[in-house]
Amino acid sequence: MMHTDWILKKFEVLTPFELYAILQLRNEVFVVEQNCVFQDADDKDQVCYHLMGMTGNKLVAYTRLVPPGVIYPEISIGRVVTSPAVRRHGAGRELMTTSIDTCYRLFGQGPIRIGAQLYLKRFYESFGFQQVSEVYLEDGIEHIYMLKQPS
Repeated sequence: MMHTDWILKKFEVLTPFELYAILQLRNEVFVVEQNCVFQDADDKDQVCYHLMGMTGNKLVAYTRLVPPGVIYPEISIGRVVTSPAVRRHGAGRELMTTSIDTCYRLFGQGPIRIGAQLYLKRFYESFGFQQVSEVYLEDGIEHIYMLKQPS
């Protein structure tokens, strides 16, 4: 895999260029590639941390790290996205490993809840997440809630 530099920022210190790159990548994958019309700007970004995986000056991987009590009682990792250009090269694995480690550093060793697309269940299970809900539809895509207990 190509070298990825990880940058973590709170919303208020993102540069306009970083924010634009985040929204551009989220739109490229969640709206265009997955053909999903949804309100991505949900008023939660402002209270979250933003983990950016940069290759050179290009954003190739991203997650939104959500403090406990904002969306769920638990810590959460959301808007998990990798650029189509870096898939199948370990970027997603590195992104999730870095996201989990960073959540523990920021918020302590609590459980982490995610709303995962069903087709990624095995991927998330490989990090210790377990399915804790029935399948539900979100924006026309099958999802499940998954929970990772601290080790």
